[in-house]
Amino acid sequence: MGASEPKPDYQFENGCVGPVCGIDEAGRGPLAGPVVAAAVILDLATMPDGLDDSKRLTARRREHLAGVLERVACVGIGLATVDEIDRLNILHATMLAMRRAAGALAVAPRTALIDGNRAPDLGCATQTVIKGDQRSLSIAAASIIAKVHRDRIMTKLDAEFPHFGWARNAGYPTREHREALARFGPCAHHRTSFAPVRAAMARHSGFKD
Repeated sequence: MGASEPKPDYQFENGCVGPVCGIDEAGRGPLAGPVVAAAVILDLATMPDGLDDSKRLTARRREHLAGVLERVACVGIGLATVDEIDRLNILHATMLAMRRAAGALAVAPRTALIDGNRAPDLGCATQTVIKGDQRSLSIAAASIIAKVHRDRIMTKLDAEFPHFGWARNAGYPTREHREALARFGPCAHHRTSFAPVRAAMARHSGFKD
């Protein structure tokens, strides 16, 4: 991270009625797998150092921080399945995953800080924060949890369908994934509402089990 790039802090949280949770998602762009959201309420007394946008961290650092957060913070995880993504569209499925993540918290938040410019109806006050994973510590923590949890899911799915390389690309449309999709056709974990998957379906008869 360059010296000019700001690090997330607690200013947004300090301006809100608590408990405050940060919410972020992982997996809007992939061609396969669920979209995963996380909601995190931090405890300032036990908050780990180094929280940042998950994309700025190495995989090893994300795994370490996720493990610490799972022990010391209040964490909720929610996902929307491939079927829900295809039925609702990715935006509405993301909002659904966020609602499920907030609902999974052991402590009900009074305010939710949400990465991006769209907020789900959570039954509490909500505030959207553009680039929130780079500006709010709670949202940064949620970005780490969501990314690590989704990567774990895709690694498990990779054992079933190793030719797609999901342990490496997490379902994103990398060259490796697109070439395998063209060669083998989509499987049941692909998002049929996404154009590259539909194109592959048109070249193959049905799904590959």
